[in-house]
Amino acid sequence: MPVLIDIRRRIKSVRNTQQITQAMKTVSTAKFRKAQRALLEARPWWHTLPPFLSEIFFWARAEEHPLLQKREEKKVEAVVITSDKGLAGAFNSNLLGASLSFLEKKAREAEVRLVLIGKKAVNFFRRHAFAVDRAYSDKTYKLTAEDLNELAQFLVRLYVFNRVDAVYVIYNEFKSVLSPRITTNKLLPLEIPKKIEEQLVLPPDWEPEALSLLNVLLPLYVENQIRHFFFESSAAEQAARMMAMDNATENAEELIRRLTLVLNKVRQASITKELLEIMTAVEALERR
Repeated sequence: MPVLIDIRRRIKSVRNTQQITQAMKTVSTAKFRKAQRALLEARPWWHTLPPFLSEIFFWARAEEHPLLQKREEKKVEAVVITSDKGLAGAFNSNLLGASLSFLEKKAREAEVRLVLIGKKAVNFFRRHAFAVDRAYSDKTYKLTAEDLNELAQFLVRLYVFNRVDAVYVIYNEFKSVLSPRITTNKLLPLEIPKKIEEQLVLPPDWEPEALSLLNVLLPLYVENQIRHFFFESSAAEQAARMMAMDNATENAEELIRRLTLVLNKVRQASITKELLEIMTAVEALERR
């Protein structure tokens, strides 16, 4: 019967889709474990570096250094990090929505320019009026440490030459497998926490001089933070895709169960109908 054939075809189609989502979940799980391991190994360094450098800058009285000078934000550079591919739930859509809201707010008072990492970000902001200085739209997972360092140096040059007054990075921070946290981080200038300013510390004797150390440490800080944000986003992306594929696999299993139940009901109804027709025909013959 056509109805039974259609239901069987749909069950087969859903089962094929389930196999695909199961395979994608397996791949995403392997990638997530690799990204998580790399992230957790480097996180202590990435999280310790900013407060450590803040103390050094405070001791060195380095407010006049080009990378630490605070200016009125008339020109803002924003780095938005997304993924190249979808099938990761609301990973990209939530981030892009939050990014657009933040950038539109900044655009009321300053000129906003963008650096986009990820095909989803490039395609999204193509429909908006923000100027784009750089776009990495293909195979961003293959970006090397040299590529990220070159990007960090580009941002440093923009700030040092007064082409921008602040640099922000918007990305998904990996907090748990269940949900990432959308984070907007002010990369430049580095701000010294008030609690450090309130501390009475004995300034160290610098060897070499403080300015020479800052000229090395500040670019190193920017490079490490860019790598930090990128790896956080990569781990969050794989976790989101793993969970999305797991949910898709479970939904496919539930849909198969429901379709099988419908199939059995339709088949039983068909059998019942045929039995009634046979019994009706037998009774008609007996009356003759």
